[in-house]
Amino acid sequence: MNRRPLRPGLPGVFAATSAIVLPGLAAIGCLDRPIDVVDPRITSTIVEVVPHSGVDKIDLILGIDNSASMADKQQMLAQAIPDLVESLVNPPCINEAGTPLPSAEQPKGPSDDCPTGSRREFEPVLDIHIGIVSSSLGGHGGGHCPDLQTDPSCNDEKVSKNDRGHLLSRADPCVAAEVVPTYADKGFLAWDPKEQLSPPGETNLGTLDGSEPGLVPALADMVRGTGQVGCGYESQLESIYRFLVDPEPYDTIDASSGNVKVSGTDDALLDQRKDFLRPDSLVAILMLSDENDCSIKETGFNFVASHTAALPRPRAECAIDPNDKCCSSCGLNPPAGCPVDPGCFDAKGDVMVLTQSEDPVDLRCFDQKRRFGVNFLYPTDRYVKAFSSPEITTRSGEVVQNPLFPKADPAGGVPVVRTPDLVFLAGIVGVPWQDIARDPADLTKGIKNAREMGEDGTWDVIVGDPAKGILPTDPLMHESPDPRAGKHPITGEQTDMDPSSPLGNSINGHEYDTLGEDLQYACIFKLPEATDCPNDPKCAECRDGTAGNPLCDPATPTMRVRAKAYPGLRQLDVLRGLGDQGIVGSVCPKQVNDRTKADYGYRPAIGALVDRLKAKIGGPCLPRTLDRDDKGAVNCLLLEARATGGACSCDPEHARLPVDSKHAAAIDEAKARSPEAGWDCFCQIPQLEKEELSICQNDVSDDPVTPAGEPVSGFCYVDASTDPAIGNPALVARCADAERRTIRLVGEGEPSKGATLFVTCSGDSSP
Repeated sequence: MNRRPLRPGLPGVFAATSAIVLPGLAAIGCLDRPIDVVDPRITSTIVEVVPHSGVDKIDLILGIDNSASMADKQQMLAQAIPDLVESLVNPPCINEAGTPLPSAEQPKGPSDDCPTGSRREFEPVLDIHIGIVSSSLGGHGGGHCPDLQTDPSCNDEKVSKNDRGHLLSRADPCVAAEVVPTYADKGFLAWDPKEQLSPPGETNLGTLDGSEPGLVPALADMVRGTGQVGCGYESQLESIYRFLVDPEPYDTIDASSGNVKVSGTDDALLDQRKDFLRPDSLVAILMLSDENDCSIKETGFNFVASHTAALPRPRAECAIDPNDKCCSSCGLNPPAGCPVDPGCFDAKGDVMVLTQSEDPVDLRCFDQKRRFGVNFLYPTDRYVKAFSSPEITTRSGEVVQNPLFPKADPAGGVPVVRTPDLVFLAGIVGVPWQDIARDPADLTKGIKNAREMGEDGTWDVIVGDPAKGILPTDPLMHESPDPRAGKHPITGEQTDMDPSSPLGNSINGHEYDTLGEDLQYACIFKLPEATDCPNDPKCAECRDGTAGNPLCDPATPTMRVRAKAYPGLRQLDVLRGLGDQGIVGSVCPKQVNDRTKADYGYRPAIGALVDRLKAKIGGPCLPRTLDRDDKGAVNCLLLEARATGGACSCDPEHARLPVDSKHAAAIDEAKARSPEAGWDCFCQIPQLEKEELSICQNDVSDDPVTPAGEPVSGFCYVDASTDPAIGNPALVARCADAERRTIRLVGEGEPSKGATLFVTCSGDSSP
């Protein structure tokens, strides 16, 4: 877009929505009714599932936009790789107050011990798969983006415009044969410092500059190698869906008959998915893009969106209300109950088509219902369900098991599987960082989480309500080729500054005359190095020096000194739909000069993702304070489920109690959720009392004991947000300031091998 080179192919307890987070725990939602515990004031019930070993493996997929203008963003993501990887595999040591030790005292690797008197913030993750998919899926049956096409930035060599949702390990986007070596040539990297995999995976972290080889430089090379020569109709969401979720990825697509027909099965993709995706891993998806998603539906006539031919005009109703039942394309029969629109036809009775100025092919993907009478894109709900629902619907309408959430298979050695609370989607997308920062004057304070964004109205600022036609309250998040008037709701700045007041807006500089060929920007940011556009085929914005574009240097207008992003509305809509499992970051960083600062580059976004992941890895970080009784107990029930073949035993000597009959409904609920697991034994894990309760809440050692040396086994509640704190704040040091609470399992209270733990907390709670 925006005077780019032509696109390829063109001349509990909490509120019911809150989640309790425990080590390796995955929320499976709220019960429709409270379990039958004794407290008559129950207001909500939360049920969660804890695998027997907690989170001991992560499958991380990077979904990277590889269209024009992405090289600078990919470089910044590559620079953030150490933050992402080292935070998970080599977590810092903290003292008894929960404060990280000085850098000089931190361990160099995950197998090194912490200095005496300190402990790891959470256990290092010793098994990680990391892969990359691009946003390029070709033309979806249309003529735009053939599988291979020459590209001037690659010396007119043919490059891929359709990566098919496959894993990529390119070292050079212009040379297909140049790849980064991957684990067993499977297309992904495997972190395996204990050499438990067969064959063993990577054991060294390495350095970003490559002076020491290892996981970090290899991943950084793969990120940069994704390139910016891909298809200009970015299918960020569909490409991730294709790799992780699609139950029937097709092999070929054809629309020569006038309707899309897909055939065959992409066995290569399924083989990659099988090797990469483990059934019981935590899945983290990191999406990087500077444009809105354009995942075109691969059904019916929707492929015409990626053709260069002019599209039919929309009916008149579309200009007034795109949600009107009569809003449709003039090329289709009128919807039932709607009259013929005479404005659809010329004097000869032929269907009128849009002019080139009304329908520039580069802008096919925005505001489609109003502009064309048809939405050619998959609904965003497709992706919300894909990343959160155990079942999904195939092209034929059949409801099938979601490959991301396989069924348990105890006989096959898979007693515990991934549930929705073990899938996270983070989006570094087009949205001003000021809109999502906890403090718009100080990004070092971090990015709001989904709960905070819901409570303070941030989603209304950045997304609005697309289903009701309600635009975001931030004018800079409106997709429009024309200048957008108004005030920014966070900073109070005017959003309709023009080139006569260059860079008059700190967020996107100023609006400018796009000539109808581009959209206005959501945000811009200063680049560390300028680009001479006349000598760079991928730098179109400042090529002729006359655009008045805020990306160009006012003193030397042919030099591009800033980068941009467009409103990432569809990705943001999906992130909102995922609730606590969605993490929002801005592709426009606050600053890119001082790498030592917490607000450098994509460090805030990576930090927000890591904070969510480490809550799963290291233990719970609860969003609200639980009420306690006069003995310090909280209203929580912990049930361990096992398949014993009839040899069930609940031994109090090993922190297992027979389940009270009043909790029968909780057992029934557990069985109903996983009937194939064959659980025939349910035991209750005790809540600690008196001296043992105090020890659990205050002793930071991995295996706390009584003064007499007896092990402490059971669970307790720790809350550092109260005054005074309930327990030792060091136990929740890893948690965000607003979530410094946990349910701690100690000793034999931890789930047994091969078992599954259901955690139910119910009753009143304090915000």
